[in-house]
Amino acid sequence: MTASLGWLSALVAGIFSAHVLQKLCFPYFWRDFVFLLTVIRYGMKLELFKLTSRVCTVLDRFIQQAQRIPDKPFVIYDGNIHTYRDIEQRSNRLANIFLDRVKLKKGDCVALLMNNEPDFLCVWFGLAKVGCSVAFLNTNIKSRSLLHCFNCCGAKALIVGADLVECVDGILPSLLEDNIQVWAMKSQSEHTQVNTLLDKIDAASDQPVPAALRATTSLKAPTLYIFTSGTTGLPKAAVITHLQSLKAAGGFWAFGATADEVIYIPLPLYHSAASLIGIGGTIELGATCVLKKKFSASQFWNDCRKHHVTIFQYIGELCRYLCNQPKTDMDKVHKVRMGVGNGLRQDVWREFQSHYGDVKMCEVYGSTEGNLCFMNHIGKIGTVGRSNFFYRLLFKYDLVKYDMIKDVPVKNQYGFCQRVKKGETGLLLSKVSALSPFFGYAGSKQLTENKLMRNVFVKGDAYFNTGDLMAEDHEGFISFRDRVGDTFRWKGENVATTEVAETLGLVDFIQEVNVYGVEIPGHEGRAGMAAMIVRPDLTFDGNKLFEHVVRDLPAYARPHFIRLQEVMEMTSTFKQQKFQLVQSGFNPSTISDPLYVLDHLQKSYIPLTDSIYQNILSGERKL
Repeated sequence: MTASLGWLSALVAGIFSAHVLQKLCFPYFWRDFVFLLTVIRYGMKLELFKLTSRVCTVLDRFIQQAQRIPDKPFVIYDGNIHTYRDIEQRSNRLANIFLDRVKLKKGDCVALLMNNEPDFLCVWFGLAKVGCSVAFLNTNIKSRSLLHCFNCCGAKALIVGADLVECVDGILPSLLEDNIQVWAMKSQSEHTQVNTLLDKIDAASDQPVPAALRATTSLKAPTLYIFTSGTTGLPKAAVITHLQSLKAAGGFWAFGATADEVIYIPLPLYHSAASLIGIGGTIELGATCVLKKKFSASQFWNDCRKHHVTIFQYIGELCRYLCNQPKTDMDKVHKVRMGVGNGLRQDVWREFQSHYGDVKMCEVYGSTEGNLCFMNHIGKIGTVGRSNFFYRLLFKYDLVKYDMIKDVPVKNQYGFCQRVKKGETGLLLSKVSALSPFFGYAGSKQLTENKLMRNVFVKGDAYFNTGDLMAEDHEGFISFRDRVGDTFRWKGENVATTEVAETLGLVDFIQEVNVYGVEIPGHEGRAGMAAMIVRPDLTFDGNKLFEHVVRDLPAYARPHFIRLQEVMEMTSTFKQQKFQLVQSGFNPSTISDPLYVLDHLQKSYIPLTDSIYQNILSGERKL
């Protein structure tokens, strides 16, 4: 008896000691383990599709939900409720029009230029039902970039929203010359060469088109093209396969969301966050989403209370706008329990939770075209994701040393990259493999190749270059530090410095220009700034430059500051030197070069004075 009690006591003591040791040394073990099982469970479903060659796409999942819960609200927009059946039937009508009137066929690519509205989804699903891939066009881009987008994805037709028809006026002759049909979501058109869709919907059948048209046997088949800014200048069409769209659709579910959620989507649908994670995630759950045409800080919480929102999507800039709202007694009266997004700074994160209560913020890291994703399922403030032993077994990534001055990775004596130590900042690279494929960009194999780094650690290996500097601490939490190369982020959009520089270079008095981003206290990302050399026989003209950038660049890409220089510094690899310019910022008291600031009231670039500089820092002057 005594011996038995001794063994029992030893067993209990051992279990208790192991528990204490786990809590002290591996505090996140069980939460990591459960989350990993969730991810693996979803991944096994995708692997089963590969084995059986019967892929259940996001569209197939939507059709299943429309049959299972036809009367459940799918989209709430501008106070109107659209059920799963409503969207299903309207997309069927459009699919029949696309077949019978537009004469589209399986395999065609169609470009979609629309703002957030239910018909964006109906057109998207209708095109997918007839087997077309869809290219989502950024509604901010101008004519030159818009025409480029058609060329690189090979679109046969353009579907344009009623409020955006004027945006294609400048390129309409070029589109028609290339035999690209233009169809507007209108009942009548002022343009004889722009066809209309709304007047044909009522007469169209709401019966499904043949399922064979949308069927696919490969997860790697392209379903979407989503445009992303990059180092080459003009937007690049990232290939989105069924595999990527299905992975993204599992995001909310992985964070513990259920069919009872009401998800608030204020981000533009032409971006992957809103379309793939937001709409795809809503469909996967069989939940309801509240879709906004544009984000409004003043309407946000009233919307959330009115519609009983439980989850919202964000970018860091959005949360900062919300934190800047006046405090009221109703701030913590809501049902929002989770935010899913990226780019949330530590100070804004803390202020948001202090202001609006204990809302769990789930950061997701991953580019549209990338082959790696981090998810901060723990909710640790200031980190974009979490890694551990199990994650590294499945997904191979590394942080390598990077020379910010030369703007290149640091190599050893054998020409290979060098890994950083825990806690150090390095360039994030993700290994390309069967488990983590990189599908690249449409229109140019060279664009895809430029995004890869080869012979990184051994001869023959290949890694996707994220272009992001990250750090991983000793607990496995990953933090974003900065972007490298020729892109920066402002107002929730990626800005390609090369594209901006090429546009500025068309101004007659500019001889050479170097575009980069500068940090501004209290703002997410970086504001655009351009260092330029003026041609010897000409002078700087702020009015002309203002007119040019407003006409040819979207608002988020317009340089806020101009720096005139006599000589443009270059790196040892003959690239324009950006690092020193970024570090020196835009302070007129420390920079001897002439500085100018974008001024919308005067419709010009005006001299940047100490007074204006202080007003920018204090927030009195809005950017």
